[in-house]
Formats: sequence, structure tokens, C-alpha cells
Amino acid sequence: MATFLHRLGRGAFKHRWPVLLLWVVLLGAVGAAAANSTGSADSTITLPGTEAQKAYDLLGEKFPAANAEGAGARIVVQAPDGEKLTSPARKDEVTRLLKDVQDSSSKIAQVTDPFQAKTISADQSTGYAQVTYKAKPGDLTDTDHDRLEQALDEGRGHGLTVEVSGNALAPAEAGKSSEAVGFALAALVLVVTFGSLAAAGMPLLTALIGVGITTSAITALTATFELNSSTSALASMLGIAVGIDYALFIVSRYRSERAEGHGAREAAARANGTAGSAVVFAGLTVVIALAGLAVVNLPLLTAMGLAAAGAVTIAVLIAVTLVPALLAFAPERARGRAARKRQPTDPEPQHSGRTRPLGERWAAFVLRRPLKVLLVSVLGLVVVALPAAELQLGLPDDGSQPASTTQRKAYDLLADSFGPGFNGPLSLVVSDDDPATAKATAGELTAHVKDLKGVATVAPAAFNPVGDTALITVIPTSAPVSDSTEDLVHDIRDAAQDAPGEVLLTGTTAMNIDVSAKFTSAIVPYLALVVGLAFLILILVFRSILVPLKAAVGFLLSVLASCGALVAVFQWGWLKGLFGLEVPGPIMSLMPILTVGIVFGLAMDYQVFLVTRIREAYVHGGDPRAAITEGFKHSGRVVTVAALIMTFVFAGFIGADEAMIKALGFGLAAAVLLDAFVVRMTIVPAVLALLGRRAWNLPQWIDRALPHVDIEGEKLSRPSPPPSDTESKAPAYSSHP
Repeated sequence: MATFLHRLGRGAFKHRWPVLLLWVVLLGAVGAAAANSTGSADSTITLPGTEAQKAYDLLGEKFPAANAEGAGARIVVQAPDGEKLTSPARKDEVTRLLKDVQDSSSKIAQVTDPFQAKTISADQSTGYAQVTYKAKPGDLTDTDHDRLEQALDEGRGHGLTVEVSGNALAPAEAGKSSEAVGFALAALVLVVTFGSLAAAGMPLLTALIGVGITTSAITALTATFELNSSTSALASMLGIAVGIDYALFIVSRYRSERAEGHGAREAAARANGTAGSAVVFAGLTVVIALAGLAVVNLPLLTAMGLAAAGAVTIAVLIAVTLVPALLAFAPERARGRAARKRQPTDPEPQHSGRTRPLGERWAAFVLRRPLKVLLVSVLGLVVVALPAAELQLGLPDDGSQPASTTQRKAYDLLADSFGPGFNGPLSLVVSDDDPATAKATAGELTAHVKDLKGVATVAPAAFNPVGDTALITVIPTSAPVSDSTEDLVHDIRDAAQDAPGEVLLTGTTAMNIDVSAKFTSAIVPYLALVVGLAFLILILVFRSILVPLKAAVGFLLSVLASCGALVAVFQWGWLKGLFGLEVPGPIMSLMPILTVGIVFGLAMDYQVFLVTRIREAYVHGGDPRAAITEGFKHSGRVVTVAALIMTFVFAGFIGADEAMIKALGFGLAAAVLLDAFVVRMTIVPAVLALLGRRAWNLPQWIDRALPHVDIEGEKLSRPSPPPSDTESKAPAYSSHP
């Protein structure tokens, strides 16, 4: 691996213009495809294989006129204080409002009349109308959204309180402030670290190109694969973070090679052969973790995982090809001003005891008391992880929206006027080939469900034209995410078990229960697949059993701690104002497994970056403890910088409007901080110090079976005749054994 990447880096350095042009052309081509794409992101979440999803699909099949895939909106209207909607004047205003809504778009199939449909509250102050569209949410234009909003504003102008919810509303503007904040902080860290605009600019430029290619590709493919709106955000988040980090490691290694006296071209080649090898294997573990999300069989999660894996793959390819090419454009400026002032014959500056690199001093601190450091670190992570035991999962609804949004106002109006359970109705679907059996079953279930604890009302069964399927709407007395509603779901499903035909229950709470069960059943095979494959890769990289095992255990500690922090802030509401969170509540169902996949990949990133440098010192003849110090001396600073950059990028997404992206940004930022600084920078050296040479032992039969990938660049250490390129100012080294 090191030999191949050495040649690749040397070639990219020599042919810098063709390499740069290739990536620019690719960016332009994918960007053009995105610009010509007419598709829009889908916000629908489907749960294949669950009872709730089967019920939803059955409704779409048996009630085609309802157009289950069409956009919808619920308009909530409330009369001024002390007045009633049923008064002649207010009734006329509501009728005029709904007519304006009907006329606002030719894509509207139906607008229900609350007076005829009897959707007026008991005190007659509040009512709602259901708007059904012929088109999907993504097919609605800005004109459709604007004209709907204009019609609603006209109703508000007559003194009515008018709020609306549903997927027919214009999607929130996806501003780029989140990415911009993280990117700006990353740029500042790079400039301070490198002391060179050229060196700092290379990781930023390569990350921008990589993210541009990835997000453009996602946009171009959105219509074809019906991608969710969160897919691009996750790919962008990871693309920026790993794109900067991967380039950072190669540029940093280039500067180290130049400091050791190698010429520019050979230094770039050697950096690509050593740090580039670590980038490839680190990226591979991230890709495995993200692509492995497909085992959950949730289309949204699969799409997000594959798109993010694509972003990481692009980041790796750019790091090992474009970064060496960019180094050729500024081989001296990338070194920094202080390094350029030193002459080739000047000795390397020696550090006094008080000015040794921070990484070296930190390693020395850990090595003096490894057992105490290990125990304190593990105990601290366990304490942070404790709230994870109270993790409550759920799907997002309008109750989690900011209080200023019309969706949240509509949600509150309905809860106040019709009861808290009205925002989470349960839909009981009864189907049988024999219409008579379906009718009889629906009648029996309706009577039984009415007597169940926690039921507010049960609407009469509505049958499809054929009469073989009935829809029974059940309104709970409690809110959608309450334990009482969850108990009601179980009671209804228990009652329907022995009923003839097909009886299915769906609704917000039913979906929450089903998706939680789905993730619970998927987490074990997912972890087995991802951890197993990554474990094999790490054995190949480190030629050890204990080091990969330690890496996996450290990952579990960091991911549990990040989940604990997520629960404390987003579920319990601790410090919610600091993170711009208005309404704490259940954690979105797919968050834990998504966080596990991403954090595992990133944890292995730092494991590979840090421990490969330690192993490099060890295999080149170093004592195990001295190798730890040497590894931290060279990699401690750059791993710290990389972790800070990734934390800043993820933390920037905490300012996003979408609740899932906000929580994901916080969870990943917390996980990176804990994993990089507590697990990799503290627990790893402590465990390696306690294990000594045993850490690097590998049974001979395994060693013989494994190919040697030479990630430490052992084959690059043999001298060869100086190259003819004029950029080399010191003896070069051949990449051939």
C-alpha cells in the first residue's frame, strides 16, 4: 500500500495540472447535472416490514381516491376571544377563506368543510379543514406555496386566528450558515496550526471540491432515488469534516518529511505513502460503518449511509491525488515561514524540557501513572453515559417545532381545543376479501376499542367503495408520545390478534413503537457486521489482536457517553437554551444507530492516525513506551487539531432548523470530543503502556495468513540515487524494496 501510494503521490506531484484539471472538470460535470435536475427532496419516512407501514400501504391501495402520496395540509381556524365560529358572520369568513384556498392551486383535490364534517370543537371556537392535493409535496411550486399563504393571510386579516400544518407547506429555507460557521472555525484552526495560508488553504480547498462533488451528485440523483432532505446535510457534514482532516494529515506529514531533509517531490510522495495509507484505511472503516446501515432495511437510513459513504470515498480519493498535486504548486510556502528561513544544512531545533511538543509532554504524563489515568478516564465516560439508560425514542412531529412556527401553533390550538390525543390519532385498518366479514369485524372492534382505557373518541368505520376495507380512527386521551398512548396501542393490537381477516394499526405512536422494535432487532447484527469487518481491517493494519480489541471497547465507551449527553440536552432539556433548543423531547428513532455508525467510523479514524505512528516507531526498533512518546510527539498535535476541526464542523450544525440535524450535529461533536481526547489521547496510551510488547503480539498462524500492507512505509526507507528533479534539496528515497 505504501509503495503504491508513494508512486501515486510522486506522479500527482509531477503532473499537477492534469490532476487538478481532472477534479475541476468532474466538479463542473456533476454540478451541471445537479443544475438540470428537476427533482426535490422527499421528507417522507417509510418503515418497511413494520405493521404501521403495512397499514399505511394498505390504505393507499384500498382507498386510492385519498391519494396517500399526495401533499396535504390541515388548516386550523379559531374565532376571536368570546366569539364562536358558528356565528353567521364568522361562518361566512371561514367559508370564504376555504374557497380562496381551493382556488389557490389547480393541484388541490379537495378542501373539507368543517361545518359539514363536524370538525368543530365542543365550545365552537375552533375548527379545522383538511386540504388534499393531487400532487406530491415535492411537485408543488413556489407559486403554489405563495398563493396558499396569501389565502391564509386574507383570513387572518378578518380577525380569525389561522394556522396550518402538513407537508404542503413550503419547506424551511436550508441556509448554509451551519456549514459556514464550522468551516470558518476550521480555517482559523488550520491557519494558527500551520502558520501558512498555503498549507491551511489546501485542506479547505480539497474539502470544498469534495463536498461540491458529493452534494451535486446527491442533488442530481434526488428525483431518481427519491432521496430525503436529510441525506445531503449528513453527506455535507461528514464530507467537510473528513475532507479537511484527511488532507491535514498528508500536509502535516509532508512538512515533517521536509523538516527531515527530503526534497519537495519526494516528501510529497513519502507523505502520501505513509499518512496516505492511514487515510485509506481510516476512510475504509468509515465507509464500512456507513454502508453497513443498510442492514437496518430503512430506506431513509440506507440512503443517508450510502450518500455519506460516498462523501468519505471522494474525500479519500482527493486526499491521495489532489493534495500531492496542490503541494507541487506551493512546495515551499506549504512549509511555513519559520521552516523556510532555515537552511538545509541547519540542524533541527532542539526542544528543552519545558518546550517539548505538547503531545510528547502529555504522553509522558500518562506514562508516569497509566493505571490511574485509565481508571479516571473510564469512570468519567461512564458517568457521562448514565443518562443514556433513560433514552426515549420517537418520530418528529409538529409538537417539536419551534414555538414561532405556524405548524407548532396549529398543533397547540388542536391540543387545547380537541384534547392532547388529537394530534396523534390512531388508524385501525380492517380488511377482508369478504365485505360482510370486514363489516362485522369492524363493528366488533369499534365497540371493543370504545371501552378501552385511554380512548377519547372512536369515529365510525369508513369503508372503501368495494366494502372490503374499513378505516376506524381512534383518538387517545393522551399526547402521542405519552406512555398512556403507547399502552393503548398495545391494547388495541392485542384485541385485534384473533380477529378474522387483516387488522393493522398505524399512527404516530404505533410507528414509534414499530421503529423502536426494528432498531432494537437490527442493532446486534449491525454491530456484528461493522465491528467485525473493521476489526479484521485493524488486525491487518496493526498486526495485533489486543490493539483492535481495545479500539472497539473504547468506541463503545465514547458512543455511550455521547448518547448520554444527547439525552441530557435534547430529551431532558439541560442547557437547552445554550444550544438553541426550544422543546426537549424524545430522541428521533434513527439517531442512536446513525450515531453509532458514524462515530464508529470516526473513532477508527483517530485510532488509525495515532496508533500507526506509534507502531511505526515500534517496528523501526523503538521500545514500546518510547514508541508511545514518539508517536505522540509527531501525531499528538495533528490529531488534536483534526479533532477540533471535526468538532467545530459538527457543532456548526447545531444551529440548523431541522431538529434531527441539530441533534446529530450535537451528538457527533460530543462524540468526537470524547473519543479523540478521552479515549484515543488518554485511554489508548495508558492501555498500551500497561500492555507493553504484548500489545503488538500476533499469533504466527494469523500473521502468515494476513497480507503485509506496509502502512508504516518500511519499504520506503531504502536509499536510492538522488532524483533528477530540481525540487529535491536532499537525498531522496526510492519507493521500491
